[in-house]
Amino acid sequence: MLVSMQEIGVSFGSTVILSGVTAEVGENSRIGLIGANGAGKSTLLNVICGLQEYETGTLDKKTGLNIGYLRQNSGLSGENTILAEMRLVFEPVLRAKEEMDRLHVEMADCPPDSPQYAALSREYDRNLAYFEGNDGYLTDVKIQTVLNGMGFADKDGDTVISTLSGGEKTRLALAKLLLSAPELLILDEPTNHLDFKTLLWLEDHLAHYKGAVIVVSHDRYFLDKTVGEIWEVEFGEMRVFPGNYSKYKVLKAELMARWEKEYEAQQEEIADLEDFVARNIVRATTSKMAKSRVKKLEAMERIERPREYNKKISLKFAFDRDPVKDVLIVDGLSLSVGEGLERKHLFDNLSFHIERGEKIAVIGENGIGKSSLLHALRGELKPDKGKIRWGQEVKVSYFDQENRQLHPELTVIEELWSRWPRKNETEIRTMLGRVLLQGEDVYKKVGVLSGGERAKLAFAILMMERGNFLMLDEPTNHLDLRSKEILEDALRDYEGTLLFVSHDRYLLKAVPDRIIEIFDDHVEVFKGNYDYYIEKQQEKAAKAAPPPKAEKAPSEGSVTYHRSKQQKAEEAKRRARLRELEKQIEEMEGEIASIEADLQNPHAFAGDYQKMQEACTRLEERKNALSAAMDEWITLGDE
Repeated sequence: MLVSMQEIGVSFGSTVILSGVTAEVGENSRIGLIGANGAGKSTLLNVICGLQEYETGTLDKKTGLNIGYLRQNSGLSGENTILAEMRLVFEPVLRAKEEMDRLHVEMADCPPDSPQYAALSREYDRNLAYFEGNDGYLTDVKIQTVLNGMGFADKDGDTVISTLSGGEKTRLALAKLLLSAPELLILDEPTNHLDFKTLLWLEDHLAHYKGAVIVVSHDRYFLDKTVGEIWEVEFGEMRVFPGNYSKYKVLKAELMARWEKEYEAQQEEIADLEDFVARNIVRATTSKMAKSRVKKLEAMERIERPREYNKKISLKFAFDRDPVKDVLIVDGLSLSVGEGLERKHLFDNLSFHIERGEKIAVIGENGIGKSSLLHALRGELKPDKGKIRWGQEVKVSYFDQENRQLHPELTVIEELWSRWPRKNETEIRTMLGRVLLQGEDVYKKVGVLSGGERAKLAFAILMMERGNFLMLDEPTNHLDLRSKEILEDALRDYEGTLLFVSHDRYLLKAVPDRIIEIFDDHVEVFKGNYDYYIEKQQEKAAKAAPPPKAEKAPSEGSVTYHRSKQQKAEEAKRRARLRELEKQIEEMEGEIASIEADLQNPHAFAGDYQKMQEACTRLEERKNALSAAMDEWITLGDE
């Protein structure tokens, strides 16, 4: 057990943040921590990390527990290069290698039979044992593997970190943390700034991670793929649910339904008892029975009314008039952005056709131009070539992921009123109330709203615009889990046409009936949701993979059966196996020495990390095989 919490309580002044939190983190736990913003998730993580004091309860941690905690939006900064920053993780191992190189030079200048040579040799062997014991030969391979997986395959290792974007710094900080491989890995919103390829790599990496993981995430698909336990923080308390996020939703619904029934049943019982007491307490013949019921009422352990965060947005998108059948035709579109030397070409030859009522998602690598495509469709960017043809009676309502259509200097209520000046205050406030912008919040300047509040204001505008074609750019960014699910339901129920860009794989699974993937010179269309898309990607990968090598079956003559003198035969067989093992061990030791010599040679692979990775894999396989052969040789020798 890495961490054990019993009845942990945390308060800030008179405000209770956490109460009675009891849970355990095992050596291989995979935990998803969820809850509304401000529910206490960060406080709980800080308690586990020793950054936050607690007033009540006990917290036990494994002695010397190594915890790695990556907070949301935390990134690296400074003048280190990417490669130098990653190498800091392996500083003790790299120091051992430097010491080995120094000792090697000194040993060359000493007579082999001198006491000084013997002392240097012992020190060299000590450093070598540490270096090999910590996989020193694999250091660069580990770094490059993680950097490639985290989307830095095309980035020069000598790039200075301060020149990276904020998202790149965050990804690099995550890469460094993964390389450090702490016993307990805590990740707060790790999927921000990651494309599909990187997400799939991270999910696979965490699946094979040798340690415990706690993840705070609004990415429900990621939670489904990576965790086997959900911790939900709600109203200062925490419940533990076995299974991934989808399983949690089922178990939570069952819990709330059962709790509601038990509460209602007890309320009926209380009402009956109180009614009996009221009617019979003053009557001499029934007073004794009434007093008995009073005692029962006093001794009864009251069930609290079930509580959930009942403040939730209400979304419903509608329109007034149907467009024609052919809503949008894009033919041979090529697009670039920027001006002069900063101009960047995005893609060529993009063609697709959208019909009335279709729900289509657009996906593609970061930077391929998905958002720019939406701007071009709206007439905000002029294509290099190609045609965009909108059908008659199409009314587009657009959601910008940065909410640039909002006016930061206006108040919330002014934002809507400036668009619909003929609406009365009640109508405006009612719409804002549906997205939980109420009371004094309507007088806040748009510029000071949180990302989630701005998104909800934008949804209020979409509902009032009543467009028959919704064009949405990353609509679930900044939304909590419940709001995401409400948006999904609203988009599924929407009877108009939908075109949206998203990295939210749960949304991509739930809403679209077609997915368009953009490449730099073409598009690929998938007639299904995200699960269908993944299925087709796996089929493509399977076709591209080389066929597995068939194992050669042993010939009949290779197996000899001895039906007499069994004991002598077994002894002869054992001696033969010992000779065979000795030969194999000698060959494997030679092969291992050869691979290790190549790995120590900086010119052996000429920067080809793929070949280096293959050599490291082969080295690991040979070492495992040698260990198994040695174990068998010792066992047979003892016999």
